[in-house]
Amino acid sequence: MMTLEQLDKKYVLQTYTRDYTNFVKGIGSTLYDENGRDYIDFASGIGVNSVGHGNEKLTSAICEQAKNIMHISNLQVIEPQAKLAQKIVELSGYDMAVFFANSGAEANEGAIKIARKYGETKFENKRYKIITLEHSFHGRTITTVKATGQESFHTPHFSPYPDGFSYEKSIENVYKAIDDETVAVLIELVQGEGGVEPFEKTEIQKLASYLKSKNILLIVDEVQTGVYRTGEFLASNLYEIEPDIVTLAKGLGGGVPIGAVMTKHKTILSAGDHGSTFGGNYLSSVAGLTVLQILENLYNHGTIGETLIYFEEKLKYIAQKYN
Repeated sequence: MMTLEQLDKKYVLQTYTRDYTNFVKGIGSTLYDENGRDYIDFASGIGVNSVGHGNEKLTSAICEQAKNIMHISNLQVIEPQAKLAQKIVELSGYDMAVFFANSGAEANEGAIKIARKYGETKFENKRYKIITLEHSFHGRTITTVKATGQESFHTPHFSPYPDGFSYEKSIENVYKAIDDETVAVLIELVQGEGGVEPFEKTEIQKLASYLKSKNILLIVDEVQTGVYRTGEFLASNLYEIEPDIVTLAKGLGGGVPIGAVMTKHKTILSAGDHGSTFGGNYLSSVAGLTVLQILENLYNHGTIGETLIYFEEKLKYIAQKYN
């Protein structure tokens, strides 16, 4: 009989350098392997398990929905999808509309399409260029990998890549890069893959104000920072800005695949401009809605804020102890 590692290496495309620990159970922030050994899950499924493993409220909601309807076409109205969109908009505090996808990369693809159509319809001369930052990460599809400001991702194996993207070293350099073909600036307020580096609040506010004055879109990639990851529902709320487009994923479904792109340009896309077979189906929407209900309750009771302070103190202690 083949081992799990052998099975994986024979039948699964090897796109990851895997750790072959076989986890069989999870409770809260703890994982257990097949030998009963426990591990603290600091990775959180790469920022996904926002309410922990085996959360009773989330698993119950998923199971109940699975017994009824898991999926229908987006050609029909989907009640939990509409309610999830409403909840996201209300929590954000922005007057926006939402499109659902299955991942952060897909959400960013949607954001890019919205920006491109905006550039076609809102200016006399078509605008299509999008400025991003060095050390950014926006996904692994052919377009979002090109939007990513890391040369190591732009390998020749997958070329030619879509054009229309440029990368700047700093926020200050963005101003100099804007020209009459620039339609949007795409940024993470805290660069995750870039080393968990937050930008200064004042420089982001200054950029947002400048872009607004030029009718250039500000797209904020909140795939990692959204859904209370920074203490507020969005990092954009923390920075006190109002982007034109925001993308979400990862923690939104608590482990169920879901992505979202929200925009204040609510009529920019027409029927047929964009779509997703699985985006916002019954199962993922119920999961997302339940996750937001859990986290909103924790936020309102002050638990998220208290936990952030506690976690920061303990991380600093560990850093000092093992420096």
